[in-house]
Amino acid sequence: MSAPVAVALDLEPARRIVEEMSPVAPGDLIPLLQSIQSDYGYLPQEALEEISRITRIPTSRVYGVATFYAQFHLEPHGRHTIRCCRGTACHVRGADKVIDALKEKLRIEDGGTTEDMKFSLETVACLGTCFLAPVIMVDDDYYGHMRADRVEEVLEKYD
Repeated sequence: MSAPVAVALDLEPARRIVEEMSPVAPGDLIPLLQSIQSDYGYLPQEALEEISRITRIPTSRVYGVATFYAQFHLEPHGRHTIRCCRGTACHVRGADKVIDALKEKLRIEDGGTTEDMKFSLETVACLGTCFLAPVIMVDDDYYGHMRADRVEEVLEKYD
């Protein structure tokens, strides 16, 4: 059996995005990273290094921003992101049962991505919607007053 062959990442989308935003100042780094992540689905190491090379923003600064903000992912991420609130209001209203049901249904842990790259699961400190507790978000959609027995119904809405 032969070893898997590494495929070089196509850096043309990253170059195009940087060119469209030129000139890029250090304050433009967040929108630049958002665009790169939107194109690739995550922030590949090679793309971050290319951004640094083209913009002359130090690689350490690019990585610093990419790792500071929870919205950025350095590893491939699912097409749909499920965020589960584990804040106080959600916790006392049963968020742990909802989170456990999601983990069981998706067969992944917090921070994981399903094998088919369909879903990534994240728990967050607060979604700012305590009146909906317990609440989850799938992409930009909120599901309030969640229960473990509704998890499958919610997931079925996403292809």
